[in-house]
Amino acid sequence: MNDKPATLQFTDTECLGKVVAVDTSRVTIDVSNSVLLTRLGIGNLIAVRGSTEREYLIAVTERVTRSMRDGIAEALPEDGENAVLVSTPTDLVRGALIGTFRTVDGEKKNTFKRGADSFPQIDRQCYVIDSANLQRFMGILGADYPENERLKLGTFVADRSAEAIISGDKFFQRHAAILGSTGSGKSYAVALILERASKLKHPNIIVFDMHGEYAPLANTEKGGFATRFRVAGPGDLKEDPADDALFLPYWLLNRDEMLSMILDRSDQNAPNQASRFTLHVRAMKQKTLESEKKDSVLKTFTVDSPVPYSIKDLVELLQTDNKTKGIGKSGGPVKGEWEDKLTRFISRLEAKLDDRRYGFMFTPPAKANAYGWLASLVGRLLASNGGEGIKIIDFSEVPSDVLPVVTGTLARLLYAVQFWTDPDKRTPVTLLCDEAHLYLPVRDDADAVQKQALGAFERVAKEGRKYGFSLLVVSQRPSDVSRTILSQCNNFLSLRLTNDSDQAVINRLMPDSLAGLTSILPLLDTGEALLLGDAVLLPSRIRLDKPFITPDSATREFWKEWGSKSSNAEAIYQAVEALRSQTRAKPA
Repeated sequence: MNDKPATLQFTDTECLGKVVAVDTSRVTIDVSNSVLLTRLGIGNLIAVRGSTEREYLIAVTERVTRSMRDGIAEALPEDGENAVLVSTPTDLVRGALIGTFRTVDGEKKNTFKRGADSFPQIDRQCYVIDSANLQRFMGILGADYPENERLKLGTFVADRSAEAIISGDKFFQRHAAILGSTGSGKSYAVALILERASKLKHPNIIVFDMHGEYAPLANTEKGGFATRFRVAGPGDLKEDPADDALFLPYWLLNRDEMLSMILDRSDQNAPNQASRFTLHVRAMKQKTLESEKKDSVLKTFTVDSPVPYSIKDLVELLQTDNKTKGIGKSGGPVKGEWEDKLTRFISRLEAKLDDRRYGFMFTPPAKANAYGWLASLVGRLLASNGGEGIKIIDFSEVPSDVLPVVTGTLARLLYAVQFWTDPDKRTPVTLLCDEAHLYLPVRDDADAVQKQALGAFERVAKEGRKYGFSLLVVSQRPSDVSRTILSQCNNFLSLRLTNDSDQAVINRLMPDSLAGLTSILPLLDTGEALLLGDAVLLPSRIRLDKPFITPDSATREFWKEWGSKSSNAEAIYQAVEALRSQTRAKPA
């Protein structure tokens, strides 16, 4: 028999008051102990006596009010004097019910579970959970998680001696979001989670790094643990590019993704252009499969199948269509069926081919157009072997107009491979989408290119859990991120949010009983976060640990640097040349 003492132990002097009103998710307490009231703040925990002596309903404080009312003085008036009216305070506390604590639950002691099994009864005594009670109570949160499931994020603000431990399984498997205004500590939170994951034997997280700020995590000389790739820039357009240069050839794009970049839907010839493009691409993919003797694939492939073909040959075929005359009834030349209808389509495609910024897609090295190249690329990105399990992909040099297509294509490709992998041989994968508002906008605000990316990510959000593929969305503007994707997230690590529309997004995603907790979002200190969701037993305000290796996202100290550091003329010159060449300047 377990002889652990009860975690919550109260005396009569610690009674805050009694229950005076109850609804489905909230309780109102009439405060009789004004001394305790002065120690009570928003977010504090309250224990409400349950239906038995062994049970307490746990509520989190949402509102504390004091009102004055006139009443007859308690002391009786002397003979001949009228009764005196005096003003007396009425103190009320409203709390949201969040869980049930039991000192004894079958063979277990000191258990806490989400949700209330019963409603508080009127006149039940209520207690503030603080001091030793708070320390012991916080200590049991996460204590039941197995050692191989525990993910430590920091400490509870309510009790700095208690570690904030969540279920790593539930955090990753049901999608999660890290949200917070710029400078609130999002990047440090991401680095911390990646650092914790790197301690596992076979982690598998792919980071979409929009600004290159997570590069230090791959610096092995300083203890880095990640493998870094970068989407190839103009300086990598050579036959033997660097090993970390990542190419995403045009033939990986499906029909709709390709057309979203080069087809003008307002053009009256758009249907003709799309038709010829589709016909030629399918024929060229079929030719590749025939030359590779892939008979089984030939029977079922589609125009969207990722099979290599020559973009130059495609342009030549389209130009031939655009110039070919037809033959009239008399045998003489007449205007051809496709003549002059493909001119604008071809010019838009050629503009993309000539722009070196798009070289990672339209002019990859010859080896990237080999049939077997795709398997080697995906194999590197989905590897989960020790330190190779955390992969960081730097998108900082990708042109903004095609960023959604590039991220969407890569996400769709990785998810498709995971989908078609033998279920018994799958390894769970998490896609960490940094600065998600840049390429996962609200659908109503998305253009044709962005909608293609949204389709891929929204499919992962809706179906990915079944196939061991999850999302970890990171953004400083949740109001600009797809509502479909955020609504599929079951865990939120919300740092400081000062914008009303961003706070409203969090409010909409929370159950009604917890909506009041979000009022503290603009008041959070840097590095503090509100942790909500399935991965944590108790919605909590926590202080995040600082990662051992910090990302390149620290806020610059403007005033101090203006007072001590001059500008570097040579660095500015190199930056101008880098701008012209679209390649990062190398140190002098």
